[in-house]
Amino acid sequence: MPYTQDILEELDLLARYNLATTLEGIKVHQHTAPEATIAATQRLYKKGLISQEDGGYLTSLGREAAEHTQAVLRILKQE
Repeated sequence: MPYTQDILEELDLLARYNLATTLEGIKVHQHTAPEATIAATQRLYKKGLISQEDGGYLTSLGREAAEHTQAVLRILKQE
């Protein structure tokens, strides 16, 4: 299954979450964020990975996805 631009944008958002705490979320401002970011946030919400259409907190499933996303990025960034 090839990666699509939509999936890459969703992964980018998951990579932005701070996994050190469950008390910190993300807010995507509808008037200033790029349209691709807004759309990715809405897709993650519909998939049940985040708590709000404009960001919010990770759900349990979202946290698991973010953990995997960030782990892959750490591995790939190793030199």
